[in-house]
Amino acid sequence: MSAMKKRAPKAPQRRDPLAELRMSNMVISKPFLPVELISQIVDHLSAVDLISVARVSRKMHEMVYDDTRWVQRLQRMGVWHDNEARRTGGAVKPTSESRRTPTIDRSLVNGKGRPQIHINGHVPTDPKLVQDRAVDGFDTVSLSSPLYDKNSPGDAMTVLKNVHSSRGQARQEYGKVHKLLYPYFRDALNATRFDRTLVVQEFSLPQHRAEMFSNIRTFAKSDVSLGASKREQKLADLISQFATAALLEFRSGYEYKDIKGRMKQYAVVMYILDGGKSGVDLFLNDNRLIANKSELGSVSDCVDYSLGSGQLSLERVQAYFDRLGDAYQREAAVIKEVFPQSTEVSLLYLEKIGEDILAPFLSALFADARTRNTSVYLRVISGSLHATSKFVQDYALPKNADELTVTRASNVLVRLFAPHLQLYLEEEMAFFRQKADSEVVRWDRDLSEQAASTESFLMSNINRQADKKDFMSSFKKVVMMPVSILPSFVSARPAIQRTDSSPGTTPRSTSPLPQSLSSSLPNKAPSDELAAKAALMTSRLDNIKSLFSIDVALNLIHAAKSSLERAAQFIALGGPPGDIAREKCSEIYLILIDTIGNKHVKTGFERAIRHLSAYNPRAQTPASTGAHQGPVVAPLTTFLELVNVGDLIQQMLDVFFEQEIVRMGIAKRDDFISPPVKEKRKFEQMLDEHVASGLSKGIDVLMDEVEYLCATEQLPTDFNPITQVFDADTINKRNSMFGIGDIDVSPTKPCLHIIDIVDKHVGMLQGSTDKSLIDVFVQEVSQRLFQTLVKHIKRQRISPLGAMRLLSDLTAYTAHISSYRNPNLTIYFNALREVSQIYLFEGRTDKEIEEMSSIITDAERYRGVFTVEEVVEFAERRSDWLAIRTKVESRVKGESCSVM
Repeated sequence: MSAMKKRAPKAPQRRDPLAELRMSNMVISKPFLPVELISQIVDHLSAVDLISVARVSRKMHEMVYDDTRWVQRLQRMGVWHDNEARRTGGAVKPTSESRRTPTIDRSLVNGKGRPQIHINGHVPTDPKLVQDRAVDGFDTVSLSSPLYDKNSPGDAMTVLKNVHSSRGQARQEYGKVHKLLYPYFRDALNATRFDRTLVVQEFSLPQHRAEMFSNIRTFAKSDVSLGASKREQKLADLISQFATAALLEFRSGYEYKDIKGRMKQYAVVMYILDGGKSGVDLFLNDNRLIANKSELGSVSDCVDYSLGSGQLSLERVQAYFDRLGDAYQREAAVIKEVFPQSTEVSLLYLEKIGEDILAPFLSALFADARTRNTSVYLRVISGSLHATSKFVQDYALPKNADELTVTRASNVLVRLFAPHLQLYLEEEMAFFRQKADSEVVRWDRDLSEQAASTESFLMSNINRQADKKDFMSSFKKVVMMPVSILPSFVSARPAIQRTDSSPGTTPRSTSPLPQSLSSSLPNKAPSDELAAKAALMTSRLDNIKSLFSIDVALNLIHAAKSSLERAAQFIALGGPPGDIAREKCSEIYLILIDTIGNKHVKTGFERAIRHLSAYNPRAQTPASTGAHQGPVVAPLTTFLELVNVGDLIQQMLDVFFEQEIVRMGIAKRDDFISPPVKEKRKFEQMLDEHVASGLSKGIDVLMDEVEYLCATEQLPTDFNPITQVFDADTINKRNSMFGIGDIDVSPTKPCLHIIDIVDKHVGMLQGSTDKSLIDVFVQEVSQRLFQTLVKHIKRQRISPLGAMRLLSDLTAYTAHISSYRNPNLTIYFNALREVSQIYLFEGRTDKEIEEMSSIITDAERYRGVFTVEEVVEFAERRSDWLAIRTKVESRVKGESCSVM
């Protein structure tokens, strides 16, 4: 038992094999580089080296197979298009074959072993499947064998065109390019001459060789590995040899006129290699037309010696351009046949023609023209621009040319004419300014000569010394003489012959003044001073309508039109030259407006207003010149006819503005800040102001004439017949004894005469000036006529029998004023007609006195035109006022107080 109680020995504790491992730090020391640095190193590897790196490890495989790395290589070659990649929507959806994505064998560690291609989890053994994967990229590429497939060399020419921009497939697309082009690339780097390359051996046509060399050059752009620049230069030298050989063949074809053969063939080759630049340069620099430009002619050939001393002829200039056009057309046919980029080459050729042929010719032509005279110079420049533009349009521009082509062709014109534009425009402006000033000066000189001739004729029998001593006294006597009625303004305009305003023609002399202006002169000069002075004043008033002329305005407009048609051609050049031409054309129009407006029309109106101011018909007698014979006031009539001339000139300028300034694009009609529009409106304002000022003077003359007629033609017996206390029958018998006849109740002769005069002069303004100005004229004439009639009535003695004629006169005046349809004016004449009723009462009874007093104090009757006191003043002109004054005034006073 004791033995059993003895403790059994402990079993040995089992040792944990991982205990020491747990107690130790498991540190594996392994050197590595940052992923970013490795990625940059990988970026500079060749495609073949990239495949080798991809076999190192799973991470390196993922880094190399990153799609963006292959996209960058395709972008360097210019065959990757982001827009296309976005349209495809990323990677292509997996298909039965695309699902066979390669993976790395996970048993591979630290690059040991070789990654195997797995398809759906299995290693393929079928050679076709392995071959299919080789097409996709570099998985089974043998680094020791070339990728060149001799059975399909044509694929290498089109491989770059068939690259698809699809996300996730960039490596496969690059692999296709690499497989087809890398053998030719490697072979070219080892060749010493282009004719010993694989490209020349495999392709026989020059065009195919050019396409392959171009593809190889494009493929070389994806080479970023060490030594890439040297390889690129080596390839460039090799391609340069091929391009030089092609250029020699191209030259030979041009020299031997093998246009459709070698020349066309090698033009295509050079177009593929460098865009055709070398071939185009050779064609432009060695061109037959440019080399033989002397055969086209020179400036001396443009001189027409049949014109005496010889003048430059625009017809001969045009003949030069015709010869140039024919020669250009032959060369343009070669360009169209040979060059793939024929439109571009045609434009380059046009620029070369402009630089080497037209620029020297035009500069010499303009220099020669300027040495002759200004008019020839202006005609030659404008004619040359027209001929050059026609040449470009007919020969250089293709049909349906786009906007860019038209712009480049226009730039040729700009380069040809821009150096001469500023000088030409200054000469054009100076020429027109001199023409305009000379036209107005000639007109003024003719007027002065006519005036001097007239005065000399009229005063030829007068002692000049005596005339100087008492000029003012005799002049005062002259204005007492009536003035003759003037002839129509159409026949009285100075017949200035229109001169040809086109440069190169000598202006014809203008006749001083027409004979019609001297029609009012007597056949024989007056023998006394007073008659001579009267005739001189009549002549001056007679010539008011000739102070400015439609013919002068027509000549100036014609000259401006010629200058603008020449200068406006340059607006089509566009850009700064076109803007300068438009500005100078605008200045030519401003000169026209200033000359016609300020120097011609304005001056004429000022003279006419001075002549009107000197006219005073109040004390004239009808015996002198008969100014009052007829329904017009001669000076005012002539001024209104002058207004008609001014209105016609304004209409002419309006038409010129629309048809020339607006049509040519010099200014827009609604651009109120442009100088032409502002100057046009300023001219119209000046015309309105002077017409208004002249009409104001004319109204004074018209009212003076009305007062004169009232004073001279109104008989005292019109409103106060010879009466005594007889009945009407007795009065008629008495009047018949004196040859007076029955009592007449019709309007008097002065009334009818005045109405006719006013109506005629208002009618002359219709259609010749603005309606608002006519309304002002009518209102002023009507108000002044009313005031004149009021003063005239207050100077008369009016009997009850004569009141009938007065009422008839005032009724006629009221009816005439009502025809103007202005109620504010009619009120005045209605009130005046109401006043005339106070003269109808006999005034013999108290009842008549009472009725007359009621009319006098009836304020409603006169609508505020007359006060009671003013009506009483009218009543004082009754022939029996002294007999009824006390009764009337007492009743008027009584009724006024009752109203108050």
